[in-house]
Amino acid sequence: MKLGANSVLFGGHDRETAFKHIAMAGYDGIELSAIDGMSEHLVLDRWQEIAPEIKRLAKEYGLELLAMEQPSQDPVRMEQAFQAAVEIGIPIVNCGPGGKTGDEATFQRSVDSIGKLCQMAERYGVTLCAKAHVGAAIYNTPTTLRLMQAVTSSAFGVDMDPSHIHRAGENPVEAIAAVIARVKHVHIRDCKGRGPTPGKPELQANGRGDIDLVGYIRVLHEHGYTGPVNLEIIGAKEYSLVQCSVIAAESRGHLQACLQACSAR
Repeated sequence: MKLGANSVLFGGHDRETAFKHIAMAGYDGIELSAIDGMSEHLVLDRWQEIAPEIKRLAKEYGLELLAMEQPSQDPVRMEQAFQAAVEIGIPIVNCGPGGKTGDEATFQRSVDSIGKLCQMAERYGVTLCAKAHVGAAIYNTPTTLRLMQAVTSSAFGVDMDPSHIHRAGENPVEAIAAVIARVKHVHIRDCKGRGPTPGKPELQANGRGDIDLVGYIRVLHEHGYTGPVNLEIIGAKEYSLVQCSVIAAESRGHLQACLQACSAR
């Protein structure tokens, strides 16, 4: 498994600061945030001018470019994301599932949309991942399994985030085992309580909440998963650099301990 961090944790700081401090915390790689309003690390409207710097920073700080998070399913925006991914060398683009929980019409629209975007991803030679998300049409294991059955493209992957599954009232350890066959990306963070939000950024740090992340990592290892495991901490845009760095380092230490506990490292 490759341990990375989503740069959105450092959303209030510039691009190089995010690279530098994620590297200092000991991560193998980085997931670039292309989330409007939460960071300006990969602004897709300006990706051509930003791409050379991202490649330079990745080389300078020794971070593998593991993924990009771009939540919109808008085809124009997604094509920009795929184009940027190809140029920069990012293999995975993560998007949101869309729709509304319990609304069958929006569930079908989400499935159709993801299916069409996967066809575009195939043309660009990248992988598109989507995850269960609180409040969305795909929000738990049963809806994820339905998505997996409906979208057969080789360019599709499940992005699993234990905090969303936990807030859906499920056991993330059991959930990851049920969908592991199509998992190509993992967003990871902890969660105290059942939400609906994941809580303050410091309480999303791995080891601070109620999720059995050791068991979660163990299932990934036992099934031979070797893809990215990217820390995704949201809500820290106003946090100081020290606060963001502490969260990154604490979570990296916990992830390393999880890997060691199951003999994965």
